[in-house]
Amino acid sequence: MPGSGSLLKRVLVGRAMRSDRLGETLLPKRLALPIFASDALSSVAYAPDEILLMLGLAGGAFASTHSWEITLAVVAVMVVVVASYRQNVRAYPSGGGDYEVATVNLGPKAGLTVASALLVDYVLTVAVSISSGVANAATVLGFVRGHEVIVAVGLIVLLTAMNLRGVRESGRAFAVPVYAFMISIIGMGVYGFIQHFTGNLAPAESAAFTLAPEGGEELTGLAAFFLLLRAFSSGCAALTGVEAISNGVPAFRKPKSDNAATTLLLMGGISIAMLSSIIALSQWTQIKIADDPATQLLRNGTPVGDTYVQDTAIGQLAKTVFASVPIGIGFVSIVTGLILVLAANTAFNGFPVLASILARDGYLPRQLHTRGDRLAFSNGILMLSAAAIVLVIVFRASVTALIQLYIVGVFVSFTTSQTGMIRHWTRHLRLERDTKVRRQMQRSRIINSVGAVMSAVVLIVVLVTKFQAGARYAIAAMIVLYALMLAIKRHYNRVGSELEVDWETDRPLLPSHVHAIVCVSKIHKPTLRALAYARASRPSYLEAVTVDVDPDETRALLSEWARHDIPVPLKVLASPYRQITRPILDYVRSIRSDNPRDVVTVYLPEYVLGKWWEQLLHNQSALRLKARLLFTPGVMVVSVPWQLASSAGAERAWIDEPPISGSVRGGGL
Repeated sequence: MPGSGSLLKRVLVGRAMRSDRLGETLLPKRLALPIFASDALSSVAYAPDEILLMLGLAGGAFASTHSWEITLAVVAVMVVVVASYRQNVRAYPSGGGDYEVATVNLGPKAGLTVASALLVDYVLTVAVSISSGVANAATVLGFVRGHEVIVAVGLIVLLTAMNLRGVRESGRAFAVPVYAFMISIIGMGVYGFIQHFTGNLAPAESAAFTLAPEGGEELTGLAAFFLLLRAFSSGCAALTGVEAISNGVPAFRKPKSDNAATTLLLMGGISIAMLSSIIALSQWTQIKIADDPATQLLRNGTPVGDTYVQDTAIGQLAKTVFASVPIGIGFVSIVTGLILVLAANTAFNGFPVLASILARDGYLPRQLHTRGDRLAFSNGILMLSAAAIVLVIVFRASVTALIQLYIVGVFVSFTTSQTGMIRHWTRHLRLERDTKVRRQMQRSRIINSVGAVMSAVVLIVVLVTKFQAGARYAIAAMIVLYALMLAIKRHYNRVGSELEVDWETDRPLLPSHVHAIVCVSKIHKPTLRALAYARASRPSYLEAVTVDVDPDETRALLSEWARHDIPVPLKVLASPYRQITRPILDYVRSIRSDNPRDVVTVYLPEYVLGKWWEQLLHNQSALRLKARLLFTPGVMVVSVPWQLASSAGAERAWIDEPPISGSVRGGGL
């Protein structure tokens, strides 16, 4: 019977799936949209807040005047990026996404740059989405306030468990909330537009306040322009998640490229519609979002103070538009909180796939390339979860603090990927002779060229405006990750080079002799089994050795050895400092130095126990000795197990139920 740990794993993750059922996990477009596009769709829940908050630093009039201009700029970038990535998924449907495009067309270092940027950005996606979801939930769930970190960590753990059950299962669970969010925001937009054009749209709660500029002075000239750039870079958070579809093409049903391109188009159109409607309604209802509401928001010239709780833009709009329909307020608030939490699911699908490809190429540990019980990349899911939890704890689930680290990575990948696509089309145009196909390629190259230029401009703006605010930490993380992956690659290359057989010089040679040593502490069943096994292997020379730690015990052992007439000589090794490992190591090395072509085989009798706490009481000397002998050239270590009663049946749990998903699967050492 499986142990309690295995039973808990089955309850949380589900029964293991056969490898030949991988095709059953492929996604139709109706499930792919909520899985891969939830990040981009959900960004409309916090991107408007960030735009209004940045503009609000210059005062209320500045925000109402320029919010539309910033939104139009963000929409323009989104249109170009979506159009560009539709070319990517058709040209590179294997799932490598930006990493593959950059590696193939710009070289391995460019690909690794993209990979490090995306991995960091995926972690930030989880941290930002979860933190934003918790902040929105606090609008209607008062008990969440003050416990945001605990709630956020709990939600990450829940998402991890859901994704360990497999992509298709998580997609089914998350599809309803994602579609509910789309319906709620579009419905609020339509209802709000009707109210506006019929003259029934009331001002928002914050419209009665005056938004004072930060520091009390209005910004002008260069400072105002810089603030506009900051608002634009914050609003570009709405573009995150676009690259996840290009990484997830293999998860789509056939025709994979066409379905991925259609999903991209749907995602872009829906995101633009929702973002534009929220900004329009925010401007018409005169919503004000302040970085420090207690001091910046004024009521009759007096700051509102710490007692005022500032709702998000969507929260204020819901209360305004659905003032006469209270159920609408609750519905919008709940599904917004849910979508922001579920937006992290995009990263839970993108990060493990990318990590798997990097592991296959030798840039990350090989364990990340193996699939778990439910055919998901379980180890990648767990790594992403752990990193996101650390960020949430360190930044105390603050969206404003976390978002400053955000989107740098995604625009690094956008820019590099689109540059790679330009080279891709240029290379193919040199070989293509069909006029119709050449026109299609030239059109695609123009789209990718515009995308590369625009992404580069946005990247520069993001770096300039967010570097001091926190983007430098994200950049530092990318650099560290880049260096770490290069080091892992060098390690795998070095190990592969050392293990590679040169058939001209590495012909296997038989040793001159095999000198077998059986380590003995006392005469009992494990010792007798080890002696029998060593004799059965017929070494050139066989002896038993014991270490003289206690003279009385050593004399008793020698006496018993002679009395039972054991047909193997017993050698006593002196140990004036009562060490066990050192005398055996010195003796083994002396044999090797006297006869370099001999092989020394050391047999270690070991107990096999069924309980974890029993391991603490036995085998410690054998483990230490084994660890040291493994580093000694020309020495073979043989463990001779003796199963104690407590281990009966334990082997079935280990055979049937590997302790960690993916830990004993897949190839490669």
